[in-house]
Amino acid sequence: MTLRTAEWSAVRLKDLEIAMKRTLALAAAAALAVLAGCETTTPPPSNAPLRTGSAADEAVCLAAVGKEMQTSDTFVISSEFSQANTEVVVGVGPQAAKWRCLVSGGKVVEIMSLTNEGAA
Repeated sequence: MTLRTAEWSAVRLKDLEIAMKRTLALAAAAALAVLAGCETTTPPPSNAPLRTGSAADEAVCLAAVGKEMQTSDTFVISSEFSQANTEVVVGVGPQAAKWRCLVSGGKVVEIMSLTNEGAA
């Protein structure tokens, strides 16, 4: 029994379709295997404060800025440790006026307003 040309073409197309589906399935499986080994890291939220200074340095700066501004309404916005000085940015009051405090060895080196109000 011989197949006619149209039937033979249909069989070949069907074979090609099956081969392509297998190739795509293997490629998808390989891609998933590669991606499964990837580690995803989530960056910290953009509103998360940078806090690499010590709690003691932050406390010294809070006290110094609070004394300068005659208020206890102070909070740490960020702190960044370096070998020379730790920089602590302090917010003051409900408007969160920013102050920069440099502290080294538990002693305040400098405080400075980062806004125009109440500059020291």
